[in-house]
Amino acid sequence: MRVLVTGGAGFIGRHVVEALVAQGHQVRVLDALLPAVHPSGQAPSLPDGVEFVVGDLRSPATVERALAGIDVVSHQAAMVGRGREIRDVVEYVGCNDLATATLLDAMVRRDLGRLVLASSVVIYGDSRYDCPAHGRVHPGRRSKADLDHGRFEPTCDLCGAPLTASPVEEDDLLDPPRNVYAVTKLSQEHLVGAWARETGAHAVALRYHNVYGPHMPHQSPYSGVAGVFRTAVADRVPARVYEDGQSIRDFIHVRDIAAANVAALTYDSPGLRTYNVATGTPHSILDVATAIATTAGTPLPIVTGEYRIGDVRHIVASPARIRRELDWHSTVSFETGMREFATATMRAAV
Repeated sequence: MRVLVTGGAGFIGRHVVEALVAQGHQVRVLDALLPAVHPSGQAPSLPDGVEFVVGDLRSPATVERALAGIDVVSHQAAMVGRGREIRDVVEYVGCNDLATATLLDAMVRRDLGRLVLASSVVIYGDSRYDCPAHGRVHPGRRSKADLDHGRFEPTCDLCGAPLTASPVEEDDLLDPPRNVYAVTKLSQEHLVGAWARETGAHAVALRYHNVYGPHMPHQSPYSGVAGVFRTAVADRVPARVYEDGQSIRDFIHVRDIAAANVAALTYDSPGLRTYNVATGTPHSILDVATAIATTAGTPLPIVTGEYRIGDVRHIVASPARIRRELDWHSTVSFETGMREFATATMRAAV
């Protein structure tokens, strides 16, 4: 297939490009090389034969040119992470939602009906929670008073009992977004869903969990927690772990994310289909910080008790659907991936 990869110069995008080329696909990259992501203004090294187009996805003329001769779009371009919250709202909405709308409009005009969207676990909010007395419950957001007193675990709103977290599935109720980034990622899925329904197009949304791996950016306002911990290792200082370090996440290697994108090209039904892209084996935040520091021989992390309002306590999801329907399985174990990540090449910070 002839594949356009938007954001193909980014952390995940470049791995997607490499995986597509390895499978024999012809690849064109469209990337704006925005300074927040590429401070040098230079494109990374990509495999031979990859066509690189520098341009902004929010420009209709640029997108029209980039789509010429393309069979399917792998839409990786996005502004990611928590950033500076509401102060970044214009950039988030522009880069994520306006850009997606511009892309979809151009695809309609070209009668191009195949898309793979990089979505995110953030649209779920928390994991599922069950109360021993009341069954499945949806606890309210943790209060500042509870967090100030170190009460980090959600409790049942009906009886105050401790709750048990379990993996979410694709059809579970989505959480009202807790930050600007989550708002824009949910909006992307809604836009793509509307486009697929109205045109009969084939669309897949891959809900990435906590991605890590080589060429991840060093710490910036937009880095994920794994990147923050890796930066501490590079600086040979102890990582600062928030709350009590026991928040649970699913950390997945970027090569597995790239493989999921290749697998998604096989989806051939009209409408939007969503998939969790996760290992199915979650770990605590403290596990990650400790594994990286231990491998690198740097100071062990410090559990600080600090917190961020709006952070969820636990979020893990089941990858059963993508395993069953697309025959995709994660291949990089937590132990192997973290050993590699502790010394992997990182991208310069802004």
